[in-house]
Amino acid sequence: MRVINMALTLICLIYAASIYMIGSGTFSFMIWLCGALFFGAAFYLSGNGRWYRIPSTIRIICCVAISLILIVTAVCLALMLSCFNDKGIKDLDYIVVLGAQMRDDGPSTIFRYRLDAAYEYLTENPGTICVVSGGKGVNEDASEGEGGRNYLISRGVVPSRVIAENRAMDTSENIAYSLELIEQSESGSDKLKIGIVTNNFHLFRGIHLARKITDNDIYGIAAYTLPWYLPNNMARECFGIVRDLRKMSLK
Repeated sequence: MRVINMALTLICLIYAASIYMIGSGTFSFMIWLCGALFFGAAFYLSGNGRWYRIPSTIRIICCVAISLILIVTAVCLALMLSCFNDKGIKDLDYIVVLGAQMRDDGPSTIFRYRLDAAYEYLTENPGTICVVSGGKGVNEDASEGEGGRNYLISRGVVPSRVIAENRAMDTSENIAYSLELIEQSESGSDKLKIGIVTNNFHLFRGIHLARKITDNDIYGIAAYTLPWYLPNNMARECFGIVRDLRKMSLK
């Protein structure tokens, strides 16, 4: 067991370094540093009977806390996986692309995957309108909505089919402000069919945030994520699901 704990410590350290080096602008690499500390402590305590020299009350509290964290994490992962391969349906009225970081040279890799999934859908469904959502962060030169719109137009999408939403600063606002734009444009219309486009790990939260605040039919369209970064993104998303659970409809 000590060998496993040491191996997991090293894996977490290497993975934390790889996440830090991509410079995503977030501190998610700290999750893996915390993991390295946890497994390093487990390695230390599992030697020479150190664990059993800790008072039993503290050991019980630690075991209960770890069990609760594992249960919550497992549930969040299962919820994410339930939407991992969603592809929506044909002829949606609108699709909403959830924003991600804009860089100096254009959309970040993760944002580009979302936009590419939207482009593919728009190409196959010429009657669908797209809303690209996201405001301008402190480390961005352009809003995510406008940058994403320009990217789609550069790929050949007709400008009249792409609307930029430029206010949202998080996932909840991406959904709320985009649906607000759609409902203003379609006032008095029958129930709409709307697709949420985002990376596979992020799709469960996007769908169920939308279903909480609209009676329109909501579908998911999953975009690709590089496998190497998927563990990091899924770990971050666990925090997002827990934080936003009260804002979500689990229907």
